[in-house]
Amino acid sequence: MDRQLSGHAALVTGAGQGVGQGIARALAAAGADIVLAQRRIEEAEREAAYLRETHGVRAFAHGVDVTDAAAVDALVTATVEQLGRLDILVNNAGGSFPKRLENHTDADMAGSLDLNYWSAFWAMRAAFPVMKAQKHGRIINIGSLNGVNAHMFTVAYNASKEALRALTRTAAAEWGPFGITCNVICPSALSPQAKDYFDTNPEMAAAILSQVPVGRFGDATQDVGPVAVFLASAGSSYMTGNTLYVDGGGHINGVAWRPEVED
Repeated sequence: MDRQLSGHAALVTGAGQGVGQGIARALAAAGADIVLAQRRIEEAEREAAYLRETHGVRAFAHGVDVTDAAAVDALVTATVEQLGRLDILVNNAGGSFPKRLENHTDADMAGSLDLNYWSAFWAMRAAFPVMKAQKHGRIINIGSLNGVNAHMFTVAYNASKEALRALTRTAAAEWGPFGITCNVICPSALSPQAKDYFDTNPEMAAAILSQVPVGRFGDATQDVGPVAVFLASAGSSYMTGNTLYVDGGGHINGVAWRPEVED
């Protein structure tokens, strides 16, 4: 990957592992300086050291609970202070806690919205004046096929991720005149937890792969990362408000799967 993002500054939430880690590594390989945010600071610190040593970029770690609005505001402020600007915002932090729809409490729904929707809204709101002043910004929000395909037993996650897609499209419409683009990636890539699960449930893995046209699971760095680099680059300046499915074609007909839940 060439250094097309040299001189650019990026903030990636949930960057300690999985898709966030893969995107951060791809951005750094393209030359971007990065602030990595993760609830577990030791994971962010490990990744920041890796990016500095491997790609020679500036990389800083922050331990942040993105469900805390004040903490998210402070994170954006710290990013600008450390990197001098903010060109690329990747809202990746999120999570799902499966249970049957009727068993979801109000607290379950609110908690999922805090983690998967509000955290991105707060970060976007804080980043907007910086990007507007620069007349340049790239916002990349990480959605989910769970919401697009309405997978069972993850209603809180599904609803919050679909709300995030609506937020992204609206921001794209309102912020386009300021040189800010906003897009969504719906990825399918193995996280460490998913790999462990499929290693112990090979029949489930085989069933899922039979529904993925390219016939393999995605890799966060090699498959999802380059798409994020494109969305962060000058080459995507006329592309906004879109959802890109980086899933080996799984979205075409949907991949039927559901987690195990208690009745």
